[in-house]
Amino acid sequence: MRGSGRRTTRTVDVWPGFVDALATLVIAIVFVVMVFTVFQFHLKDIIAGRDDQLSRASAQLAQLAETLALEKRATDDLRSRLQSLQNELSASLGERDNLRSLSRAQAEQIELANQSMAADREKIEMQLRELEALAAMREALEKRTASAEAQSTEDKRLSSEAQAQVALLNRQTAELREQLRRLEALLSDSERKSSEQQAQIVDLGRRLNLALASRVDELVRFRSEFYGRLRAVLGDRADMRVVGDRFVFQSEILFAPGSATIESEGGRQLMQLGNVIKEIAPRIPKEVDWVVQITGHTDRRPISTRDFPSNWELSTARSISVVRLLMANGVPSDRLQAAGMAEFQPIDDRDDEVGWRRNRRIEIRFTNR
Repeated sequence: MRGSGRRTTRTVDVWPGFVDALATLVIAIVFVVMVFTVFQFHLKDIIAGRDDQLSRASAQLAQLAETLALEKRATDDLRSRLQSLQNELSASLGERDNLRSLSRAQAEQIELANQSMAADREKIEMQLRELEALAAMREALEKRTASAEAQSTEDKRLSSEAQAQVALLNRQTAELREQLRRLEALLSDSERKSSEQQAQIVDLGRRLNLALASRVDELVRFRSEFYGRLRAVLGDRADMRVVGDRFVFQSEILFAPGSATIESEGGRQLMQLGNVIKEIAPRIPKEVDWVVQITGHTDRRPISTRDFPSNWELSTARSISVVRLLMANGVPSDRLQAAGMAEFQPIDDRDDEVGWRRNRRIEIRFTNR
């Protein structure tokens, strides 16, 4: 009852709440510091890894620079060798041209000499016939002279004239025989010169054939190296193979059906082909007139679209696409040829999917121009 008349006083205690808030703040700060520490440690590992990568890249760069220097020296050596071979070929070609010109001139001289000898022979034969007629006349005059000896003085006078004619005929006969002897001597000398010139022509032809055979051997050697490098780079696949003197790509690895646009996988294969050509080309002497011939083939089924009215356009467009890609990859344009054969040179006569697939192909041939 005593306390009922007093005002009741309530005191609020905030200290526990302050302690809780302070503790929460401390925990948050500790968490942030821990996260920052872990981040710093992880960042340090990343920076160390990047330093290692940079060191390896620097080492690779130095190695590549050394390899490039070696390649440059090898290229310089090849260029000097190529220049030497080119000079030798120029000399050989000049000598060949001179020999051909000389051979033609000698052949013309021989022909003229033969014609002249034929004309002289005809003249000689004509003179021999005249000589035979004169001899017959002489025999007739001799007979008349023999019979005239028994006749009168008038007959003797006639006999004297006949003897004068016989003497004249004898002198003419001697002169004709001398001319015949000189002509026979000229004919023998001409035949001897003709034999010598023919021997020279044979020798020149032999030397020319040897020079041409040497160039053919060089072309065959580089062709073998070309196909060998292609096999090594492209691998042993059924859709890429060597057939005789040609390297055959099945069209499916390069083009979609009815298209002349090179697919990505086929583009990579052709890039490798271009690298092989660029690797071999600098080592081929300039006197070897080589070329890489690209030929497109289709199967026998006809095509008729806006872009390709017939198989001729499709096969030609595909070969041109291959040539353009090789040119873009750095292969010299003057060493490339493009051709389309449509369906007219099949390698499989079967009229089924297997035969059609084999006939749809791109042939690459390393040959002379």
